[in-house]
Amino acid sequence: MSQIDLQIGYKIKSKRRSLGISQADMAKKLSISPSYLNLIESGKRKISVDLLLKVANELGIEISDISKKTDTNLYQNLMDVLGDNLFEDLDITNFDIKEIINTSPLIAKALIKLGDNYKKKNQEIVSKVENISGKFIDNQKNSFPGEVVSDFIQENENYFPKLEEFANKVFSEIQNDNRTSYLPLCEYLSKKHKIEVKNVIPDEKKPFTKKFDPTKKTFLLSDYLTLTTKKLHTASQIVHLEANDILDEYLDTFKFPSEESRKLSKVALLNYAAAAILMPYKLFYKECMEQRYDFELLQNTFATSFEQVAHRATCLQDLNMKGIPFHMLRTDVAGNISKRFSLSGIEIPRYGGACPRWNIYSAFTAPGKIHAAISKMPDGEKYVCIARTVEKGIAKHGMFKSLLSIGLGCQIKYAKDFVYTDALNLNDKNTEVPIGVNCRTCDRMDCQQRAFPPLHKKFDIDLNKRGISVYVAD
Repeated sequence: MSQIDLQIGYKIKSKRRSLGISQADMAKKLSISPSYLNLIESGKRKISVDLLLKVANELGIEISDISKKTDTNLYQNLMDVLGDNLFEDLDITNFDIKEIINTSPLIAKALIKLGDNYKKKNQEIVSKVENISGKFIDNQKNSFPGEVVSDFIQENENYFPKLEEFANKVFSEIQNDNRTSYLPLCEYLSKKHKIEVKNVIPDEKKPFTKKFDPTKKTFLLSDYLTLTTKKLHTASQIVHLEANDILDEYLDTFKFPSEESRKLSKVALLNYAAAAILMPYKLFYKECMEQRYDFELLQNTFATSFEQVAHRATCLQDLNMKGIPFHMLRTDVAGNISKRFSLSGIEIPRYGGACPRWNIYSAFTAPGKIHAAISKMPDGEKYVCIARTVEKGIAKHGMFKSLLSIGLGCQIKYAKDFVYTDALNLNDKNTEVPIGVNCRTCDRMDCQQRAFPPLHKKFDIDLNKRGISVYVAD
């Protein structure tokens, strides 16, 4: 039995069950015996192309949905969990992990949830030990809410059509020459909700970004914010007032482990819809196609920030106007990943930092400049990746600003549609940067930047010899 047969068989069985069709009834529709269908669903028999077409037709799904590769995000998340030293003596291989995912993705998700809980409990113990005075915060319900948000966004492929429809209606009322400006947003709140938007300079001892007082009908925005951020917050307030039911409808489809993670996911949806008001789908898609995703130009076109444009570009998943399937992540200088999402197929680590060879890290060496590279994964897949730093913080002289790096990329087959590949020689293999996901899951033993040994390979330290790193003798 092959991994592909297991994967196809599971997907057929899963979809059949979700539709409430018995195995006997399904076999009858396909003109095969129930026992033969059982063998297919168990991954013990290959399925012919003709039969696969019949199955897809009966289940109402695309063939590509049945036969696509292993879920890379699920694979990487499970790799991160089972890569813990706790499982070191079990010699769990990549094949074992793929088999779990292909035969039972629900079991894989359960293991990931257990892994999250295990790390959360460890974090609680560390907190209690470090705070011997007893003044510690109970993190039982608050640990890793950002990871839950990423899972929620990933499950929906960062596309929420009902919010797109809502945003388009708002845009049609406030747009001026097919653009969204700050003042019309403020006027919309004033006319429709009797809310006054006030731009104020907060007390430095008690800074804030925004404050909404439903009793006084005031919406305060800090003058420490850039205009692009003010626009996003104002649009977000409109969404909160008018589309709360839509937000809850999406949130109710996901099982959140805590109220905090649900609220944080709601913030993500508010920002999603706000960005859709500033950059309405049809117009944004049209500009992306014409300008080949020139993010700097798109910034000017829609008067938004680089990060807002990059994030919006990952949302173009309407089947009738589908954009490039991107991946996106955001990290700080310490390697902490605060945003992660992938439709490109590239694997992004769930815990800790990514591979140091990713240009999202080298972008810190030249702030504000867009870095482009061809990145090659150990499995041979190539991606066009760009990265650029952005500043976050109070826009005031003498105030500290944090520096973050935004990384975004796609499979190399989309290179002709991505303007940042124009300066790259796609045929020169010497320009390809060999990368991995992170050191613990990477096969590359010839990497000078390896910080940890790979979990799935045994190694011996030879005191008389040393290769390219301490973990390689030859």
